[in-house]
Amino acid sequence: MMKGFNKWVIITVAFLLCVQAVSAFTVSSVVIDPSGSLTPGTPVTVSYKVDFQSSSGSTTFSSSNDLQMTTDLEKPQWTYTILLDGIENPRQPTGGRTLTITGFELSYKSGVEESVRVTLQGTTPSVTTTGEKTIIKIGEYDSSNSLITSSVVEKKATIINTAEVATAISSRANDLQTFRSHIDEKSALGIDTSAAESQYNDAKSKIDAARALPSSQYSTAQSYLTAAQTSITAGEKALDKAWAEYDVANAQTPINNADVVIGWLKGNESTAKDVALPPILTKREVAVSYISTANDEIASGNYELARSKAEEAFAKGNESYTDALALQKKLSGGWSFSFPKIDGLLFIIAGVIVVVLVVVGVIIYRKRSRWDELG
Repeated sequence: MMKGFNKWVIITVAFLLCVQAVSAFTVSSVVIDPSGSLTPGTPVTVSYKVDFQSSSGSTTFSSSNDLQMTTDLEKPQWTYTILLDGIENPRQPTGGRTLTITGFELSYKSGVEESVRVTLQGTTPSVTTTGEKTIIKIGEYDSSNSLITSSVVEKKATIINTAEVATAISSRANDLQTFRSHIDEKSALGIDTSAAESQYNDAKSKIDAARALPSSQYSTAQSYLTAAQTSITAGEKALDKAWAEYDVANAQTPINNADVVIGWLKGNESTAKDVALPPILTKREVAVSYISTANDEIASGNYELARSKAEEAFAKGNESYTDALALQKKLSGGWSFSFPKIDGLLFIIAGVIVVVLVVVGVIIYRKRSRWDELG
């Protein structure tokens, strides 16, 4: 019985020894000055307060753990004060990217109101590409120096590679210039570019706004450039749509022309039943079906396919119109005679023969008239 009891005591003690004490703390009043995106070499001041709550009614912080504070700022200087029941206990300022406060220094009985007030000063590091850097990270580490992930507070800021801002603005400006050339090309063809022009003006204003900002306002500049790209994309799409609508309208022209001639052919009893008319009507209907398909593709946003169908509609409509004109000419022309071509010499000879025949005719006519007079 006693042996069994001792066994359970040993197991319980071993279990308690294996369980790591986890302290509870909160971080409040975090102020990063300046805030927002930062450029390399910018002086930064960070202030915050760490409050401790006792765990399981024991101590404010585990004596076997450490509180570590780290930063990516260059030339960091830490100043901190431990407050116990409102009484300040300042510590010596220290440098380095990591500030460690041991559990021995932070471990007090549960009845003590404990907190740490910290001020960090440093400068933002240089970066090859724009990205986030840790301004302050606060975490609890156990006796084996492993981070207790449930106790981590981290604040980051975007550090800007200023050269990237200028490059991004230049790139977007080049996109805008390409868009401008597309508008001018379509306008020269008579295509309606009003919707594209509106998007162009909006994109230009956004790029100009980004260019006017200081490099420290990287996020704002990026939002302007993103909005500009959205307008350029929408403008190109509007231009593509207008181009497709233009081609569809052009494809309708030969169909309309064919309809006029077909109307004439159907309106005449002598031509309405001609066997050559049905093939013309079939070509016309095919052209109309292509127009319908092209309009459906425009509605679906498939502008390139719409233009392709418009080209087919134009070709088939033009065939119908050409065939209708040929049939109209054939049926309305009646009989016609053609004369063989005569070269210059033959024409002269023919003229002489005609003159001779006329003269001979006149002579014969006069002789007959005299015979008639003589009785």
